[in-house]
Amino acid sequence: YTSALTYDAVQVMTEAFRYLRKQRIDISRRGSTGDCLANPAVPWGQGIEIERALKLVRIDGLTGNIQFDQFGRRVNYTVNIMELKNSGPRKIGYWNEVDKMVVTATDFLGGNETAGMENKTVVVTSIMESPYVMLKKNYEQFEGNDQYEGYCVDLAAEIAKHCGFKYKLSIVPDGKYGARDGETKVWNGMVGELVYGKADIAVAPLTITLVREEVIDFSKPFMSLGISIMIKKPQKSKPGVFSFLDPLAYEIWMCIVFAYIGVSVVLFLVSRFSPYEWHTEEYEDGRETQSNDQTNEFGIFNSLWFSLGAFMQQGCDISPRSLSGRIVGGVWWFFTLIIISSYTANLAAFLTVERMVSPIESAEDLAKQTDIAYGTLDAGSTKEFFRRSKIALFEKMWAYMKSAEPSVFVKTTAEGVVRVRKSKGKYAYLLESTMNEYIEQRKPCDTMKVGGNLDSKGYGIATPKGSSLRNAVNLAVLKLNEQGLLDKLKNKWWYDKGECGSGGGDSKVSLSEKSNGTPVNLAVLKLSEQGVLDKLKNKWWYDKGECGPKDSGSKEKTSALSLSNVAGVFYILVGGLGLAMLVALIEFCYKSRAEAKRMKVAKNAQAINPTSSQNSQNFATYKEGYNVYGIESVKI
Repeated sequence: YTSALTYDAVQVMTEAFRYLRKQRIDISRRGSTGDCLANPAVPWGQGIEIERALKLVRIDGLTGNIQFDQFGRRVNYTVNIMELKNSGPRKIGYWNEVDKMVVTATDFLGGNETAGMENKTVVVTSIMESPYVMLKKNYEQFEGNDQYEGYCVDLAAEIAKHCGFKYKLSIVPDGKYGARDGETKVWNGMVGELVYGKADIAVAPLTITLVREEVIDFSKPFMSLGISIMIKKPQKSKPGVFSFLDPLAYEIWMCIVFAYIGVSVVLFLVSRFSPYEWHTEEYEDGRETQSNDQTNEFGIFNSLWFSLGAFMQQGCDISPRSLSGRIVGGVWWFFTLIIISSYTANLAAFLTVERMVSPIESAEDLAKQTDIAYGTLDAGSTKEFFRRSKIALFEKMWAYMKSAEPSVFVKTTAEGVVRVRKSKGKYAYLLESTMNEYIEQRKPCDTMKVGGNLDSKGYGIATPKGSSLRNAVNLAVLKLNEQGLLDKLKNKWWYDKGECGSGGGDSKVSLSEKSNGTPVNLAVLKLSEQGVLDKLKNKWWYDKGECGPKDSGSKEKTSALSLSNVAGVFYILVGGLGLAMLVALIEFCYKSRAEAKRMKVAKNAQAINPTSSQNSQNFATYKEGYNVYGIESVKI
């Protein structure tokens, strides 16, 4: 097509110059001779005439009708849409300015994608990896594809049904996914099977990576995943002797003790200070004693006892009489109500939630310690991710892994899982999240996934470069995803057949908008593997965020109530105690003023009748229960 455009361009120039010659327009340049580089660049005076002549050209070229508008843009032309097939190019439609794209071929949307494959058996390569491809327990009784079961076995059957071809499942001999040897540059594993024509398609947990995309084609991802951390499941912590104190933080318990002592002291002081807490002793039948001694029930020990009884919600045989004392008791009861309710609610959560203390919660935790070793599969996309990453955290982890002694790399995933289980918590294995979730559901149920995924990628179905199966497989994967079959298959092989109870969760496959085999696609894959995409997201989402730091995304755990959770009730308690002391002062002032008036009346009466007035004054003073102006001491 480029050659045709070049030919038409020359024809347009020819027609334009013919027109100028017919019009006897001189377009030659004069006055400049010699070396072109020695002459300065000046505008061509006849350029306007040439432009006008070009716009007037109207011819039929190899690319169709050729004519231009007043701005020099091509108009009134039609472009044929061709499709490359095994038998050669085929016209499937056309495009023009009026109708836009028009498809004329009725079988364009996939009718002939697998033409000629009906009589050929497609070789599907895969790898023995649970739960993707596994031998049946009684596989000796079967032949061919029926010997195998698993996620990829079911997926291959569905794709073959949608694409309309027969297939033979072949297990890759060397048991590898596919990597290029650094010295010989030869590809091994399933990628090598496709590159060297030994297989037609690879249906396996094959990660879409940059280096693989350069030599083979991938379909849209049928499963999304990321690198995750596997550790040995920590033992459940045994409850301690004083574990009943865990629902409240240490500082809250200390504040409660100080609050108890403070309330008792304030209650004692306001009871001493308020005149309404003093009263004459009574007999059991309610008659007052003949003694003039006044008593106050709220000594320091009784105040401590009253506060303790109220806190334990058991009550007490004494209660405040004065307003100030009742304010102290009221705010203490309210404080007790909130604290006891909060303690009870959090205690229930502590008793129902299994508490397992994990030493590692994220990649950051791994990188900043050396007690727990960590590694990856020796040949695979996970190791390649750390080797090529430009993120400081992953560079630090890679520097540790490649220099660790003994080696932290394993030859197979099964070896890595065994190493985790036998390490007694001293080894963490970095692997793809889907496999991590699957192993977590397998007996002896002693591994677990911690933290979030370190990256985001996908598994794709691979075909050789330029294979006619690529588009058909792509459409089949998209259709299976829209029908929800991919989710059903994952639930079937991960959780429905799990051996450790329910777990995991939905892992719905998200469709990544990646094109196949284009420079843009390769660039995106390279940026993803180097972690640049994650850097950009963190920069524009979180580093420039206005609402605080990014949530770590760790699982919620039951934790003790901190002082900030119940600080308000302490403020109310302090405010109530201050109010009680203020009321006690008002009571004292009010009673003192009343007594002063009474003393004045008594003095006036004494001037009239000295003997009787003196006796009545002393009696009245004690009767009111306040010994400020009395002569005798008061019994405490």
